[in-house]
Amino acid sequence: MLNLPEQKVALGTVRNIIRDTFEYGKRRSLEIGAENVFDFSLGNPSVPAPNCVNDKIKAILESNESTSIHQYTSAPGDLKNLETLAASLNRRFGGGIRPSDLYFTVGAAASLTCTFHGLTVKGDEYVVLAPFFIEYKVFIEGAGGKVVVTPPNFENFQPDFTAIEAAINENTKGVIINSPNNPSGVVYSEETIKQLAALLKKKSEEYAHPIFLIADEPYRELVFDGYTVPWVPNYYDNTIVCYSYSKSLSIPGERIGYILVPPTVCEHDKVYASICGAGRQLGFVNAPSLFQRIAAECDGETSDISVYQHNAELMYNSLTKMGFTCIRPGGTFYLLMKAPMESALEFCLKAREFELLLVPTDAFMCEGFVRIAYCVPTERIERALPAFEKLAKSCL
Repeated sequence: MLNLPEQKVALGTVRNIIRDTFEYGKRRSLEIGAENVFDFSLGNPSVPAPNCVNDKIKAILESNESTSIHQYTSAPGDLKNLETLAASLNRRFGGGIRPSDLYFTVGAAASLTCTFHGLTVKGDEYVVLAPFFIEYKVFIEGAGGKVVVTPPNFENFQPDFTAIEAAINENTKGVIINSPNNPSGVVYSEETIKQLAALLKKKSEEYAHPIFLIADEPYRELVFDGYTVPWVPNYYDNTIVCYSYSKSLSIPGERIGYILVPPTVCEHDKVYASICGAGRQLGFVNAPSLFQRIAAECDGETSDISVYQHNAELMYNSLTKMGFTCIRPGGTFYLLMKAPMESALEFCLKAREFELLLVPTDAFMCEGFVRIAYCVPTERIERALPAFEKLAKSCL
């Protein structure tokens, strides 16, 4: 009888709820037509990449670099690309970032996975602030760590510091934050980051070892008027930044991101080497060479965020007018809506009766809400509003 790891068989057999809803939508579209299915399940950018991306791709492929650009690079990335990226980050945020602090990865999933595998030893725990991206649990447990979940402040979806402090102990290796947040769309304020930094500094001193702050930031540039995202390394020395260009440049299928281990991190060279070693062990060396170049040279550029802001306002104002309770997003392209039924999953199944595909946030460790991904053509939202009205009348 074949002996295989049961956990991995389960992960490969059962999709997460986001992907499951997305696949249901594809099947339903074949049955009744895509125009009749209002799919708000997947965070797939609907806005084209900025001109910078396609223009640079064309220029490279039409140049005498068209062969060399597809060759292997050094494991952490091509040095010239790392230098370009470091210079861009220094212009934007300061902090003395060096090329040797950066490691190109195959998107944010690889950034997080390499980081957890590089940091984790037996007995390590990670405090995760709910609500959070479903796969954090998979990544952390896959690296041998333990997930410790803390709830948000449900009034504003900022962190609950009383809960965080109670969760930190001598086994805590790190705290993971995601701002702007998936699934809430909330941006952590500067005061929040300052308070978190002060708490982690105090706890690091108390337990005589560094507690890392892992900032997962694929939505950093997707913020709306009136909101800013603090650059976390400026507030806490032992910060590790995990980034992806999937959302900012609208290139999720190209799978490109980076890990930043700032010079201020305790035992920097050892931490960086361990993360590089994790990349080697996991087979994540040499991220796509063409898109290393594109990411480095387009760093700081964004797709047309005004579309997402318009969609956010349209969705929030329309749904609250219908009587639904929603959390106003400050960024990303997600909206949290409180389920007006005891079970969020039951509410999502009810929504399917009106061809509305929403994601219950129980798997995000935040029961009682649903996530609406409004990174869709505005016209889809407009056509979906009558269906939302029918849903409201059926359950409010």
